[in-house]
Amino acid sequence: MRWKGRAQSENVEDRRGRGGLIGRKSTSFGGIAFFGVLLLFLFFGQGKNLLNIGGDSTSQEQAPSQQRTDGKQDEAAEFIRVVLKLSEEVWGNIFARSNAHYQQPKLVIFSNSVVSACGRTSSGAGPFYCPGDNKIYIDPSFFSELTRMGGKGDFAKAYVIAHELGHHIQSLQGISDKVTRMQQRMSKMKSNQMSVRLELQADCYAGIWAHHTEKKHHILEQGDIEEAINAAYAIGDDHMQKRAGMGVNAASFTHGSSKQRAHWLKIGMLHGDVSKCDTFADLR
Repeated sequence: MRWKGRAQSENVEDRRGRGGLIGRKSTSFGGIAFFGVLLLFLFFGQGKNLLNIGGDSTSQEQAPSQQRTDGKQDEAAEFIRVVLKLSEEVWGNIFARSNAHYQQPKLVIFSNSVVSACGRTSSGAGPFYCPGDNKIYIDPSFFSELTRMGGKGDFAKAYVIAHELGHHIQSLQGISDKVTRMQQRMSKMKSNQMSVRLELQADCYAGIWAHHTEKKHHILEQGDIEEAINAAYAIGDDHMQKRAGMGVNAASFTHGSSKQRAHWLKIGMLHGDVSKCDTFADLR
């Protein structure tokens, strides 16, 4: 992925090495060659690498890190800022075409644990979006863990960030609040199904980001699409359950199966159209 030297977003808070007070708690939740390769993956692509990406949860408080950031961490922070900047351009343009204003989110870089409007969350939860404060949270050390477990490649990392940005879009659209209200009247099984639909839509929105960013800036290199598709397969609920030595239990899914996640990511990348990301269509 060609990202170095690009403009970086200023909507970033660097809280590495800092603590904080516990806040209120809420639910956290180019060109022709590019599309030609993607079409091949639609028919032949499979996920091979095993990633361990958690998210949208809270855990016990941990002491803030006092360590200085090293070069790799600073490069990871730069990467995050570039992806965020590119997303501001993509979603700003999409909203503008509908005569709407895009409210840019803040992204918080932290170490070990962080306090948000969704409570205190540890790095182990992975990147997450908190609708209570409209902020995305990520510990750059997450990328080292991702690489250690086989999740190599910048585009796979960008996909994860773009997914969390997708949750911000859902919040602006009022979709997240609507789903939360519906879940309050549902059984646990049906509530989980709604969570799956919400997560799959965020995957599709991540694909939209990739579609428009590549179309304008030609950021992708050989193998980048495979990285994202592999990541989508690897973080499917069924894949994660198997990795944990459990039987596959579709009733407990909260993010969708590997096949579903890869499918909706591909839909977003192919079409770049929000209207194609209606994962709730059959509920009407």
